[in-house]
Amino acid sequence: MNGEHFDYIIAGAGSAGCVLANRLSADPKNRVLLLEAGGRDNYIWIKVPVGYLYCIGNPRTDWCMTTEAEAGLNGRALKYPRGKVLGGSSAINGMIYMRGQAADYDHWRQLGLAGWGWDDVLPYFTRAEDHYGGASPFHGSGGEIRVEKQRLRWEILEAFQRAAAEWGLPMVDDFNRGDNLGSSLFDVTQRKGWRWSAADAFLKPVRSRANLKVVTGALVDRLVIEQGRATGICYRIGNTEHQARARGEVLLSAGAIGTPAILERSGIGDAARLQALGIAPQVDLPEVGGNLQDHLQLRCSWKVSGVSTLNQRASSLIGKGLIGLEYILRRSGPMAMAPSQLGMFVKSDERQETANLEYHVQPLSLEAFGGNLDPYPAFTASVCNLRPASRGTSTIRSADPAVAPAIRPNYLTAAEDRRIAAQAIRITREIASQPALARYHPEEVRPGADYASEEELERAAGAIGTTIFHPAGTAAMGSVTDAELRVKGIDGLRIIDASVMPRITSGNTNAPVMMIAEKGAELVLAAGRLGR
Repeated sequence: MNGEHFDYIIAGAGSAGCVLANRLSADPKNRVLLLEAGGRDNYIWIKVPVGYLYCIGNPRTDWCMTTEAEAGLNGRALKYPRGKVLGGSSAINGMIYMRGQAADYDHWRQLGLAGWGWDDVLPYFTRAEDHYGGASPFHGSGGEIRVEKQRLRWEILEAFQRAAAEWGLPMVDDFNRGDNLGSSLFDVTQRKGWRWSAADAFLKPVRSRANLKVVTGALVDRLVIEQGRATGICYRIGNTEHQARARGEVLLSAGAIGTPAILERSGIGDAARLQALGIAPQVDLPEVGGNLQDHLQLRCSWKVSGVSTLNQRASSLIGKGLIGLEYILRRSGPMAMAPSQLGMFVKSDERQETANLEYHVQPLSLEAFGGNLDPYPAFTASVCNLRPASRGTSTIRSADPAVAPAIRPNYLTAAEDRRIAAQAIRITREIASQPALARYHPEEVRPGADYASEEELERAAGAIGTTIFHPAGTAAMGSVTDAELRVKGIDGLRIIDASVMPRITSGNTNAPVMMIAEKGAELVLAAGRLGR
């Protein structure tokens, strides 16, 4: 493929890249190349919903990155999963379909990013959606992304939802109408009990198109830049370097960690820092790799009695066998579970105009993600600050694309984030103390009732906080790109993934990324028709 020419080259076959490949290759006149550094998504545990447990931390499906040691987390470094197959992180994520709030996108518009308000982006969400409830003003039918209800119920989760209602939180039936305040079971990207990734939805149905070429195991090194224009991509397959040329545009969709790394290796970033790494600067854009935002979840857990949780059901061979049988026969039960089933959106205090806390409530507990379940019945109420004030960085350490970048989220460095974290733990305790849960005798295990003062609660947040896998913002619109996702200072180059979010959305980020790609594809095609 050395020197082979395409109209569009897409770097990264995750949620955004799969959407772009589908939309740009719909016109047979467009020749499209989709490059994916990972492999195929033919691993059974990608398809089975509970298989995320076997995909995250597995080098077959996960890049197995880690953060630097985080001062706000008491010096801990966190595992930082990123999908390593076709479909990207949509192949290993929690399958939660969550758009965020109308106010998120209206804020983007207020930052001067025309075309990104809620009313502007809603049609892109609905266009690609196949919602179990059919078409409505807020949902689509017949699109690629299947959105379904979950296929299981847990008494302990229903009790926690009633407790939240007693505390004052309303029950709602849909988080995706623009205001997600309330509690409900999450809707999920599944089809008939199987995971439905972006590759399943957008890529596989069009993989046979003659004008679409998909290459896996292709590690993107750098852009080819000639006279101020991106004209191609250099990438490696094994130890062999290849080059592909773009007649139209190069589109970076490698995610909030991968995209800024490609930019920096191509000389687009902080010029002084790049020179120190031996990289010749092309465009001085110090904001590349900055503005990293992520949702830090505080995993609070309670031991209970007199009610079934996954801790007991999965504790014996017989229990595991029954779980497997239920999935085989009905595609339901714990094997069909998203990592979190009950969702809640709460205001940490009345100063908040919209909900700024998100709960992921689970009928299980464990010391750390990927570890063994606790040997007693329990539930976990994870809570995260949806709009963190802390900002981090993701920057390359070396010009070698095989060297992982340095990821520094800087969790809880902002005083406001620490205050909200302490308040989130207090609210969780208040809900757990409501009458609806009293019959199960909840006993706080994590962080533990000994943490009481403001200072102690802030320290507790640092001890139990962990990523919920939502990195965003590292090549933001307004600083690195314009509102049409074009990189400043370089022609023929756009960024279309979570890195362009100027401010992270108030919820899980997979659906917003697919929306960004839907709108991005339209922008690319419009420019092509105009000959720009």
